[in-house]
Order: sequence, then C-alpha cells, then structure tokens
Amino acid sequence: MIRACVIGWPIAHSRSPLIHGYWLNQHGIEGRYERRPVAPQDLAQFLRTLAEHGFAGCNVTLPHKETACRLVAPADATTERLGAVNTVYLREGKTWGTNTDGEGFINSLRQSVPGIRLENARAVVLGAGGASLAVVNAIIEQGAAEVAVVNRTLEKAEQLRRRFGARVRPVAWDDAASQLGECRLLVNTTSLGMKGHDPLNLDLAKLDERAVVTDIVYTPLRTALLEEAARRGHVVVEGLGMLLHQAVRGFSLWFGVMPKVTPELHDLVARDIDPDFRR
Repeated sequence: MIRACVIGWPIAHSRSPLIHGYWLNQHGIEGRYERRPVAPQDLAQFLRTLAEHGFAGCNVTLPHKETACRLVAPADATTERLGAVNTVYLREGKTWGTNTDGEGFINSLRQSVPGIRLENARAVVLGAGGASLAVVNAIIEQGAAEVAVVNRTLEKAEQLRRRFGARVRPVAWDDAASQLGECRLLVNTTSLGMKGHDPLNLDLAKLDERAVVTDIVYTPLRTALLEEAARRGHVVVEGLGMLLHQAVRGFSLWFGVMPKVTPELHDLVARDIDPDFRR
C-alpha cells in the first residue's frame, strides 16, 4: 500500500485527506493519505525518516514550508526561487521538495476563465506574505508586464521586488485603490476576509471593468471581496480551486496517476466547508 500524508502544526483543519481520498477511490488505487501533526522541532527528523514511516511523500503546510525547503533537495528552479516547499517526495533514496502553489493558482484561473491571458497585462496582488510569493511568481511567469504588490508593511513588498525583479511594483496599503485602473487581475493573498479574521475593506470603484478578481481564501467559499466584485459584473474565481489544483502534482508523484479536478470533487470539498453549499 502506498501512503502519503500532510504535515503541519496544527493540522486537524486540513482538507487534503478528503481531496486525495477522493482520487484514490476514483482511480481504484490501494493507498492511504492521512494527517500527521508535526511540531517544528520534530520536522527535520520526520522528513529524514519518511521512508521508515512508510510514506512515499507528504504535503507540507504552515508553519513548515520555508524550513522544509532547507531540509530537502529543491526539485526545480521555481522552488529554489520561492524558498518554500509544499510537496515532498522520495526518489532513489533521496528526499526532494517542490512547490505546486503557483501552478495550482494558474490552473484554477484557467479552469474558471479559459480565455484568460496575462501576457503584458497588469496585476494587483494584495499581501506580501508566504502565499503571495508563489502567486506573484506565477503571474510573472505568465508574462505579466507589472505586478503591483500591496502590503501594510512596504518593506515586505520591496523584498518581493528584490526577489523577482523590476516587474514587481511595491505599493503601500493605503494606496491600494489607486492601483486598480488598467488592472486585468486582482488577487487577495491575505487572510483578510477569511472566516474569523478582519474584513478586507477595498473600494473597487476604480477597478478596470475587464478585471478578473480572485481570492485565495476559501472559508467562506465566496468572500465579501468576490461578492462585491461579482455585483459589479466582474468574473470572479473562488479560492477553493487553487487548493484543489495545487494537490494534483503531488498525487501524481506519490501514486503514479495524474488526477483531474472535477465538479464532483469541487462540490465534495465545498460541502465539507459549507454544508449548505449548492451549485
């Protein structure tokens, strides 16, 4: 039996077992995917002994992503550039780490907005934390002309400019609304608007009418930002899609099958988040 897991501290909230369990059943694979709570001081030992624990690999979530990148071999240039790992796998006795958050973000966008093109476009990203790194990098890799990174602490946004280059434009939080003209993609990567967190207050009056609006928050399924954008007539993309799509490559690395993100899977996880969900 092939086994994989998700590690974090805490980890009880993770919906990854629901996602991977669906794919295991769908493809008739004799495997198991489980949650494993791993304290920060135990991370190095756990990753060193993955095979001894019987695991083919694991997903990595908060607060371990950056530390894990220093403990395993980065599998690709994107992972090295981000300095964070969310997927670990074993090959020929070596422990590798990769980051699938960026492709999860882009593939979710493409599934929801098939004709979206970011080449030479302008994007605005709210937040400069860990989640923002993968999103900003992915947008730049799609050929965007400029990514305005808006953050309460301007220095953190400036760090992204130093990391990714001149196409990143650091912007102070109070200037967010002024950046929305000619914006083709608006992304919230902060926890503002998440259930149990402060609301995200942003005036969308100047937002380009062609802009797609997305939020990586998925609790609630549709945040107040997305509700407001939809009322204004914008195409909106919910955060659950990124969660589902970032899981695809890990499943393939561990279980040898490339799964698909289907409406059935989306609705299964959506109902776990909100029992009243109806498509």
